[in-house]
Amino acid sequence: MKCISVANRSRWATLGDRVLVAEWWWQRLRGLLGRPPLQSGEGLLLAPCRAVHMAGMKYPLDVAFLNRDGIVVALYHSLLPGGRSSWHAAAYSALELPAGTLAATGTREGDTLLCSPGANLTTP
Repeated sequence: MKCISVANRSRWATLGDRVLVAEWWWQRLRGLLGRPPLQSGEGLLLAPCRAVHMAGMKYPLDVAFLNRDGIVVALYHSLLPGGRSSWHAAAYSALELPAGTLAATGTREGDTLLCSPGANLTTP
């Protein structure tokens, strides 16, 4: 899987600088199952994806659903193991991050996220 950075362009905050991209169906199917908890700066971008489940997970995650333009259309703070999100028709992808990342970066619905190899934003 390729690795990218994800930054919140609306808030000048980096959400992750080691975010793996799951583009193939089998990568999305496995997701983070069987992997150790994400560390700060790590994440997984599932594309395409309009809903996630936490079956078999052992730790909570923050999840941001993005449309094709990178605009946040839905947020889940600390989605618990065994839980699931709603279906988001407007979403194209889901960004899974360590629990607490969305709150720490002030990420909100309507924000624009930039996903690229050089997306780190440190100053306005």
